Amino acid sequence: MKDDLTRDAFLGGRLHLWQPRVGYRAGLDPVLLAASVPAVAGQSVLDLGCGVGTAMLCLATRVHGLDLTGVEVQSDYAALAERNAAAANLTADIHCADLRDLPGAVRQRQFDHVMMNPPYFDRDRGAAAEDAGRDLARRGPTPLADWLDVGIRRVAPGGNLTVIQQVARLHDVLTVIYGRLGSVVVQPFAARRDRPPHLILVQARLSGKATFRMASTVVLHAGDLHKHDGNDYTPIARAVLRDGEKLPNTG
Repeated sequence: MKDDLTRDAFLGGRLHLWQPRVGYRAGLDPVLLAASVPAVAGQSVLDLGCGVGTAMLCLATRVHGLDLTGVEVQSDYAALAERNAAAANLTADIHCADLRDLPGAVRQRQFDHVMMNPPYFDRDRGAAAEDAGRDLARRGPTPLADWLDVGIRRVAPGGNLTVIQQVARLHDVLTVIYGRLGSVVVQPFAARRDRPPHLILVQARLSGKATFRMASTVVLHAGDLHKHDGNDYTPIARAVLRDGEKLPNTG
């Protein structure tokens, strides 16, 4: 079993996570998601589709004293989330469940922060990935609207929902949020300067009254092309991905 896993460093080595060697492997997205959540010590966090725990454990590495709950449908990934939390000396309540059928311990609670990194692609479009775990993470059977609806229902009064998605689905996200959450902030990310954004973070608050805000685009890589080995992150991306800092444009 050990040969089927890798132990990878995140946040410049502040956090190490076990992941499947083959299958869905966490990249930049859950780290960016964690960096956008404005949590403070003592607050509760629900990570829907937590995988091996990347986003919530990155958040808990930056902000100590959080009450963490994760929901993951794949049992092997949920087990790794528990293992990773224990290895990081963090306490997290991990549930192996379909988000459309949440266990009572989750369904009966509301959380200060709900975060999610839903599959980016429509199940009915494109070819399936060879690995079942990777395919489920990329093209899950649960519609995006259901992810968002479940998340919104779990947000406590004054709490935040934060979701990362590809730009093409921004309209879908805003359509579900409209009229239910307010103080919406959209944070775009572009791979390089002079390229259009490819990812967006959407953050919204229950009972929020602030006007809609489009934050300035964060460029992740310096230069026009990748010209050498190693990473070429911009200073703001390096601060988030390597130093564990919070994104400055979100709540």
